[in-house]
Amino acid sequence: MIGSLRGQLLERLEVGGRGEVLVEVSGIGYRVIVTPTTAVRLGDAGTEVFLHVHHHIREADQALYGFLERSERTCFEALLSAHGVGPSLALAVLGVHGPAELARVLADDDVAALCLVPGVGKKTATRLLVELKASLDLPIDTVPADPADTTAPRSALVEVQEALGGLGYTPDEVRSVLSDLGGDDAGVILREALQRLARA
Repeated sequence: MIGSLRGQLLERLEVGGRGEVLVEVSGIGYRVIVTPTTAVRLGDAGTEVFLHVHHHIREADQALYGFLERSERTCFEALLSAHGVGPSLALAVLGVHGPAELARVLADDDVAALCLVPGVGKKTATRLLVELKASLDLPIDTVPADPADTTAPRSALVEVQEALGGLGYTPDEVRSVLSDLGGDDAGVILREALQRLARA
């Protein structure tokens, strides 16, 4: 069972609509499935990289899923333990919400934030909230936010979603431009989202 890889990044691949990177370790190239954010953060081809790896084995198939942080892998594996969550959905969730952000989403019962995940509508998001809160033991210590506390931190993506909705953009438009954006700076995300909407 492969738990980590350290080697040279050879190239980024786009296979069946999912992101992969090819990492060479001692002359052997490993194809590793990653989120778009992870692919960018790994740097240029030729860079030495280190990935925490989840080795997913099914009946007649094996796949490697790579993460920059151990907490991301732990969260990914915890997501897989939830009923109805497979590797593709678990990776999509982490592509939008990192472990700390996902912990806050669950603590706040934030259905809108889960709807930012590609392919997740309101009905699915509501079901996921219930199932994940019941089965997901996140590696993060979280305290539910007090609704009366206006200083409580909020997801940058949720802030941008609300801002774009206030500007008149539809939920589908908002979801499409935010699908692969992340970070903690709502201003940066909003500028990028508006640029994408302008180009569209």
